[in-house]
Amino acid sequence: MKVEFINPFVVAGIDVLKTIIGSKPQQGQLAVRSATFTTQQLSIVIGITGGIEGQVVYGLSLVTATKIAAAMSLVPTMAFDEFASSAISELGNMISGHATTLLSEAGYDSAITPPALIRGADIEISTATPGLVVPLYTDFGKIEINVALEESDKEIGSDLHSKATASFQ
Repeated sequence: MKVEFINPFVVAGIDVLKTIIGSKPQQGQLAVRSATFTTQQLSIVIGITGGIEGQVVYGLSLVTATKIAAAMSLVPTMAFDEFASSAISELGNMISGHATTLLSEAGYDSAITPPALIRGADIEISTATPGLVVPLYTDFGKIEINVALEESDKEIGSDLHSKATASFQ
């Protein structure tokens, strides 16, 4: 995996979190993870397709997720319920959407899949390629951004275009 694929996610994470929580997160040390890794109590998994492919996994504790969900909704939230789950899924969408815009500006057109929220401690998530992880430290706790991406020879919509062209011939 190219190291430059992680920077848009870190920049987007800092930008989005700064807007939501009102203070700038501090970036931790970059680390490499094997293709199978265990994240925190809560994981937001988002697929990336197009010019680059793979997954991005945002890991955080339930306490951190609950605090961020409350900040996003401006409603006090005491437990990680369905509403908080929806808010945290949207956090993953916001960061990933902003990151894919930055990737596109760098020449890598890509799109995101809907988020999958995985809850539970000691859950292993397998990715096709080893990942790079950067922790972001916020006033509400740590968020790990795990990026496992590789270049693809596909462009967004190329499969659809090929199938549509073939069906009309």
